[in-house]
Formats: sequence, C-alpha cells, structure tokens
Amino acid sequence: MEIYPAVDILDGRCVQLVQGRPEAATVYGEPAAWAYRWLDEGADGIHIVNLDGAFGQAQKNADLIRSFIRETSAFVELGGGIRSVEDAAGWLDTGVDRVILSTLAVREPETIRTLAEEFGSERIMAGIDARGGEVMIEGWKRPAGSYLAWAERFENLGAGALLYTNVDVEGLQGGIAVAPVADLLARTKVPVVVSGGISSPADVRALRAIGAAGAVIGSALYAGKVRLSELLEAADEDK
Repeated sequence: MEIYPAVDILDGRCVQLVQGRPEAATVYGEPAAWAYRWLDEGADGIHIVNLDGAFGQAQKNADLIRSFIRETSAFVELGGGIRSVEDAAGWLDTGVDRVILSTLAVREPETIRTLAEEFGSERIMAGIDARGGEVMIEGWKRPAGSYLAWAERFENLGAGALLYTNVDVEGLQGGIAVAPVADLLARTKVPVVVSGGISSPADVRALRAIGAAGAVIGSALYAGKVRLSELLEAADEDK
C-alpha cells in the first residue's frame, strides 16, 4: 500500500483546509519545501492539489507546480482545476505521472476514454469526492449521483485508478469511515486510493486490510498528529 502526502496549494502557499472551505485554510508555507521534505522522509509520491484551480482559477500556481515537476523524478499525481482534455494533456506532457479528473469526469465522462487511449489508463485517475454516498462536484458544492455508480462508469471508460475522498470526514482528523471504502472496493477492480480522515497508523492498517491501494495524508500529517514514518510502517507491515 502506498502513502502519498498531500501538498495542497492555494495562492502559492501550502495549505490544509477543513471540509474544503478556503476560509478555513491553515497556511504551512512553501509547497516545494514540503514536497521535498515528504520525499526525503520516504513518501511513495506526492499528491498535489491546485486549490485555486478547483475554485476556478486554473492557471494560478501553474508555474510553481511545473517547476517542481521538472526538478524531481518522484511520482506526482495532480488534481484541481483540470477542466478539459487540453488541461489534462498539458499536465501529462509536462511530466505529471497521473492526473485526477473529478468535476470534468462527471460533466464529460468520455474525457476519461479519450485521455486513457492517448496516454494510457495508468496515468488517468478518476476522482470520487463523496458526501453521504453521492459524488460532489464543483468544489464539493453540487451532488451528482451515486458514488458507486460513478465509480463503475469511470472504470468502464478506462480510468486506471480511482481517488475516493470521503468529504464527510475530510480535514477533521477524526479517523476514516471504513464501510463506504469497502463498498467501493467490492464494486470495482481498479486500484483505489483513499483520502479523507486518515489520522493514524490504525487507519492505514484498516485500509490495507480491506484492499486499498494507497492513502493520501493531509491535515493530520501537517498538524503533527501523526508522523509519516509511522504511516509508512503501517502500510508496509506483513510485506
């Protein structure tokens, strides 16, 4: 199981939000410095979210992100503000290993097929941001239907992996909800990376036990509630 520290970028700064609300941002400083720190501590890759892009300013932070991608050989997955095939292709051509399509995937599902055929399924991840069992789009503001039905559809269109974010627990540092993840894993065959609420080695062990392929760690890591080394150890147990 792989561990991806989140580097969420808002107005050029590394931040962590609570429940996706920009007014609840805690600022941690320079994004690249944090990314290199997590890589030095053994992270399997970096999960970058262009929050300004998610909030409608797609080009904000682009130069900063591109600079980091050029300077590192580490695995990088990127989401936030990808609103077209051209946006996604531009990031993939820049060197992002995997793009995450969320609102775009719901609005224009065939985008997944188009990109998977051009770049390979392994580089296309569909984002499933769910609250109360429904996919949420447009910055988690609008419901768009069953997360399980969408997961199945994304897989059939060629997504090579899914990113499941439980909006109900995201940013609260209170632990994960296992049941919806288990339901998703039972419904799909592609790797599922989980985000939202992961705050302890026990959370990682629970996800590993039900077959999750990876976990994205954010608020609890930055707040010092858990150390990356502890999460990596839990992810690698019994190997």
